[in-house]
Amino acid sequence: MQEDGHEVGGRLMPQRSGQFVVIAEFEVPPERLGGFLEAAGDDARHSVADESGCLQFDVSVEQGDPARVVFYEVYKSQTAFDAHLQTPHLARFRKALPLVSKEFPPRFLERTHPGGDT
Repeated sequence: MQEDGHEVGGRLMPQRSGQFVVIAEFEVPPERLGGFLEAAGDDARHSVADESGCLQFDVSVEQGDPARVVFYEVYKSQTAFDAHLQTPHLARFRKALPLVSKEFPPRFLERTHPGGDT
């Protein structure tokens, strides 16, 4: 791990060399869920299709609590994630955030298996 780091989502993150994983969670009222999932799906599809650094972007609804939506995103690196933050599809998704009743703090992980150094 390198000694330097930079800010991601308001938190100072150390620079790492493995794949960068983001887990984001939201609570969305049932009457707003369809619109939110549509916006999330657009972001996920474009992230994988348009960003060479985005390896995976899953949008899931929690079993037993359909108001809880979870994103699982895998990027080649933290730098690739930083580039994702500047994309037009993320800007479109951010316009859907008023549909959310609660946004949980994102979690940032380094992927170690499978293929943590790909």
